[in-house]
Amino acid sequence: MIAELVSSALGLALYLNTLSADFCYDDSRAIKTNQDLLPETPWTHIFYNDFWGTLLTHSGSHKSYRPLCTLSFRLNHAIGGLNPWSYHLVNVLLHAAVTGLFTSFSKILLGDGYWTFMAGLMFASHPIHTEAVAGIVGRADVGASLFFLLSLLCYIKHCSTRGYSARTWGWFLGTGLCAGCSMLWKEQGVTVLAVSAVYDVFVFHRLKIRQIIPTIYKRKNLSLFLSISLLTFWGSSLLGARLYWMGNKPPSFSNSDNPAADSDSLLTRTLTFFYLPTKNLWLLLCPDTLSFDWSMDAVPLLKTVCDWRNLHTVAFYTGLLLLACYGLKSPNADRECNGKTVTNGKQNANGHSCLSDVEYQNSETKPSFASKVENGIKNDVSQRTQLPSTENIVVLSLSLLIIPFVPATNLFFYVGFVIAERVLYIPSMGFCLLITVGARALYVKVQKRFLKSLIFYATATLIVFYGLKTAIRNGDWQNEEMLYRSGIKVNPAKAWGNLGNVLKSQSKISEAESAYRNALYYRSNMADMLYNLGLLLQENSRFAEALHYYKLAIGSRPTLASAYLNTGIILMNQGRTEEARRTFLKCSEIPDENLKDPHAHKSSVTSCLYNLGKLYHEQGHYEEALSVYKEAIQKMPRQFAPQSLYNMMGEAYMRLSKLPEAEHWYMESLRSKTDHIPAHLTYGKLLALTGRKSEAEKLFLKAIELDPTKGNCYMHYGL
Repeated sequence: MIAELVSSALGLALYLNTLSADFCYDDSRAIKTNQDLLPETPWTHIFYNDFWGTLLTHSGSHKSYRPLCTLSFRLNHAIGGLNPWSYHLVNVLLHAAVTGLFTSFSKILLGDGYWTFMAGLMFASHPIHTEAVAGIVGRADVGASLFFLLSLLCYIKHCSTRGYSARTWGWFLGTGLCAGCSMLWKEQGVTVLAVSAVYDVFVFHRLKIRQIIPTIYKRKNLSLFLSISLLTFWGSSLLGARLYWMGNKPPSFSNSDNPAADSDSLLTRTLTFFYLPTKNLWLLLCPDTLSFDWSMDAVPLLKTVCDWRNLHTVAFYTGLLLLACYGLKSPNADRECNGKTVTNGKQNANGHSCLSDVEYQNSETKPSFASKVENGIKNDVSQRTQLPSTENIVVLSLSLLIIPFVPATNLFFYVGFVIAERVLYIPSMGFCLLITVGARALYVKVQKRFLKSLIFYATATLIVFYGLKTAIRNGDWQNEEMLYRSGIKVNPAKAWGNLGNVLKSQSKISEAESAYRNALYYRSNMADMLYNLGLLLQENSRFAEALHYYKLAIGSRPTLASAYLNTGIILMNQGRTEEARRTFLKCSEIPDENLKDPHAHKSSVTSCLYNLGKLYHEQGHYEEALSVYKEAIQKMPRQFAPQSLYNMMGEAYMRLSKLPEAEHWYMESLRSKTDHIPAHLTYGKLLALTGRKSEAEKLFLKAIELDPTKGNCYMHYGL
């Protein structure tokens, strides 16, 4: 238990400096603007929407169905509102819990010694975890890992009690429930069922590849066959249910999210997708350069076989194949063990397994059970209670490294990223086990004490360096400005663009403009950056330049409703009413199909219709204005603030002398925002006209109280 506590304590201590961090990057959309976290939103919406609050069946949905993670955010919001401290605290506590569980899992494989300590400390300190722990949205990966390990540990219990305890199927039920929970935290959690199958076949039963088919064919072990069949059935059911729930359609992604997936060249896609796992492994081995985002051109495409990075790909898959062969190799048919002949690793004399040098020096024989009869075949359970061999652990480590990473490889279906560090949170367990068992094997093999000490201290030094890197990297996640500046080296276009938004919010206008232009220097067709630069110029009264960049943004992304909106506003203010009218109309006709953020799109469309109605209103076309306002109300998203729209509805009815209707919409405006000054004034005017002067006076006085500096408040009151 000491190893678990020490490892968890290290994981906790290393991330304490994240408690003072702010919301960063994806946290804004997943938490700050996510309507599913608000108390007025029915909590059941969480189970119908994706991680970002978009209806899961919508064509623009990311299809990331993580309701348990979103539910945890909602609980955070209910307790502490939008104070980031509580969100970070939950992330750190979850990481400490996962570290403790991983150390406990390592003890099953490595025994109760310092190598288990090494594995636990390495996982606790690995810098690749910083995005998952320091970035609040990374909670999806950490939470999935928690239930991933619980599911795996339940299955290990199922294997050890199978055949002689009634509780064995209770442990299997726990395996299935925890696997389902892991998948509901993040999609890759369901892969624990495949890892469990690998454990059962290659670690618990210690079968070799060539033995699997004969075992099934001859029905030598029906309990193994039943367990694997149930794992397969449950995994297929979970995947089928998830596919059905998200509308049986895969998500769509933009070119910038995953450039390789958008390439027309089969060669480019193949070479790049086979290279990306190599890049991910390098991040695990040497996490020197980390980034908040690896999209766009962060990893240049491999377009020819002459690209030198293909050598890395060949070396990676060769090494992987050699490790797999080592782990799955068959032992010599006959060898000596303590002076007795051994066949296939078992002594003919007494049935006990023969351990290699590594296992002999590092294994810890647990109390054995009596031999039993399982499916008509006698098995010595003492063989099963010894620690796994190095080869067994290598197989399990490889499965833990590879299988949870498979969904992110793009080899079977496209995903919305090139590299995502937080996706490596679960695979890093396999990596930490591989490094530890490799160091242990070398430690046992070398004879000189100096070399043994060198291996041990080199591993300890690696953990120290990992811990230092983690603490330093956490500093980059303190706020968005530091985070984006740290990513300029890897992804300059995205980093400069996001940094521009931060600088603009700090009123550093010239620096923000420079950042936007730097982003466009690296990637000139980014619609968001073109729009943001146009908005900055518009706010600083540089209207001609702003129109130029809005036009470029629309050319790059014809569905960018916000660019149409601001273009129309500039044209309307310049008196170019016909051009403004056409722009607003075109914006209102843009559907929200396949858009990443349909809520923001609907808000922009509603604003376009509102401004179009104002245009008609100013021209005296009140019926047309009312028609447009009604369309705006119909298309208005839930998060849109409607007070101005309702007030203008009242104004139009007022102009048409439909006073009851006008009063209704003035009241609706005040109901939606009780301190909306224009509604106080316009409603007060209506009341004064209808002889209800005392009520009108109260509204005028309230308007003056809300803003004593506003001159038209006094003007209306004087009238």
